[in-house]
Amino acid sequence: MSQTDQPRPRRRRRPLRWAAGFLVLVAVAGYFVVQRASNGGGGAPYCTASVNAMGGGKGGKGRHYEMTPEQAANAATIAAVGVSKGMPDRAVTIALATAMQESALRNLDHGDRDSLGLFQQRPSQGWGTPAQIMDPVYSAGIFYERLAEVKGYSRLPLTVAAQKVQLSAFPQAYAKHEPDATVLTTAFTGGGHLECAGPAPAQAGDPAEVRAELSRLIGKSGPHTMPAEPAGTAGAAEVTLVAKGDGGEAAVRSGQVLSQWAVANSRELGITRVSYVSGAWIAGEDGGDWQRTGGTGAKAGAGDPLDAGPGRIRIFLRA
Repeated sequence: MSQTDQPRPRRRRRPLRWAAGFLVLVAVAGYFVVQRASNGGGGAPYCTASVNAMGGGKGGKGRHYEMTPEQAANAATIAAVGVSKGMPDRAVTIALATAMQESALRNLDHGDRDSLGLFQQRPSQGWGTPAQIMDPVYSAGIFYERLAEVKGYSRLPLTVAAQKVQLSAFPQAYAKHEPDATVLTTAFTGGGHLECAGPAPAQAGDPAEVRAELSRLIGKSGPHTMPAEPAGTAGAAEVTLVAKGDGGEAAVRSGQVLSQWAVANSRELGITRVSYVSGAWIAGEDGGDWQRTGGTGAKAGAGDPLDAGPGRIRIFLRA
């Protein structure tokens, strides 16, 4: 056999390619870790709903659901409208799961045929005008009204209850969102919380706009009132909600959802801090976590002038 006929040794290229690919994946993963770690300052914004109590952070055994600020704001509005209408948590979960399937919690200006909005409601089917349907408060409200007409909806499987309202071509699709929708419901109306990380809003907030949005959510007969606008503090304006004396459990539930709504809408409305019960959320700090205040081991310490007293929600805006 001539020297040229001898078999050449195989080049070991595949292991090298695999190694190179692995290094690329590690680099990409590292980039996202750094981005997330920097979210308390200048990183990309994101929000996390958690079943943990406020101040419990993202760790522990609780479940979480992550989303964009846009999705968080829409989810919080859906929950707040449900609470303002006196709907139970089961109804809020059904509504959230429906919107997760129909629009991924985005207020879409398009859809199948003439479908629009968070719930992909159709003007031609009597859901309202296009402008009404594109209003999250209206679209959530009319969904709850139709759901309330379904006899025994709270005892039905979620996908059945949602389908009786939506009349979808894919009625089984709602079921897969129930676990995540339950996490959102707990965060907004129960013992959980919402955290939103990212830089503090650069634009000034408008107290009149915040008060107008809150007025639409709580209504005239809600368990909270908004007293005359406080003077605020240096560099910040303030909007305060106060529970009515006879608010009871309804005021507690409303206070929970409205405080989380303020966090979800912080970037759009220029909100820099939300103080509620014994906790505070501060934009651009602590990785977006709620921090305990006014107690043993509290970060801000007892007597913090920005803390919220009993039955109050204090919303601070960049001036």
